[in-house]
Amino acid sequence: MLIDKTIFTIFRQGSTTYFYSSLFFPTKIRKNVFILYAFVRQADNFVDQIPQDRSGFYDFKNRFEEAWNGKKTDDIVIDSFVLLAKEKNFEKSWIDAFLDSMEMDLTKRVYQTMDDTLEYIYGSAEVIGLFMARILGLVDRSFESAKYLGRSMQFINFIRDIDEDNSLGRLYFPQTELAKYGLESLHCDCVKRHPDQFNSFIRAQIERYCGWQELAENGYDFIPKRYLIPIKTASEMYKWTAHQIAHDPFIIYRWKVKPMISQIITETFKSMVDVVSKKDQINKCEKHLLH
Repeated sequence: MLIDKTIFTIFRQGSTTYFYSSLFFPTKIRKNVFILYAFVRQADNFVDQIPQDRSGFYDFKNRFEEAWNGKKTDDIVIDSFVLLAKEKNFEKSWIDAFLDSMEMDLTKRVYQTMDDTLEYIYGSAEVIGLFMARILGLVDRSFESAKYLGRSMQFINFIRDIDEDNSLGRLYFPQTELAKYGLESLHCDCVKRHPDQFNSFIRAQIERYCGWQELAENGYDFIPKRYLIPIKTASEMYKWTAHQIAHDPFIIYRWKVKPMISQIITETFKSMVDVVSKKDQINKCEKHLLH
């Protein structure tokens, strides 16, 4: 089943971890995942480039609404996503929340409380978990864990991208959290004056991530084993990123911490072995109970 070249290229250029781990989904699922991520990446690109493309984003948003209401836009990314959304019963409120969060990147630079940050994360990441749950055909009971997985991955991105977000004039970590550690900002010159406070701040955020990641993994039992392999691969790569930063928080000002393609492929095969091994253990346990 062929994937449109435009959709393929947008996804490939947008996320190394997600792209290479997603290659290991079955063909039909893989195509749908590519359509989803091309849509969200396209919207994100408008608000993340320097200078931001405000008119491009609002045009994209308007064309999505037209497509949702039945008009063919001849934009392969939008039209394909709308077809997917209707086929898989994505709730319109989830899509609206995503676009609202992307719009916040055009209008909001500072978050005061963790509730404010989590409002942004819901639209930018938790709903992606909900979209994925629908693509994979998971039961509604899995949704809470799916949201936590999106939340935890987004939070690591926030930590990893602090320096990049500084250049964009953004700060996703709430002012209340910075104040707790005596930090006025997360600009390099500021944190260098307060290295101990910064290290404590980063490690506290990673501890928060770990708690959310654990809640996300509670939902792995809902995921068919064949689908779990790429999800577990991506998740483990985010854990790796968190580990690198926790070991040396100032690394984020030297380079962008991202796994290499070879690491992702190696982790995929580790996930395959782990998933198959657990499946065999379950089968043996079931056979024991039946005899």
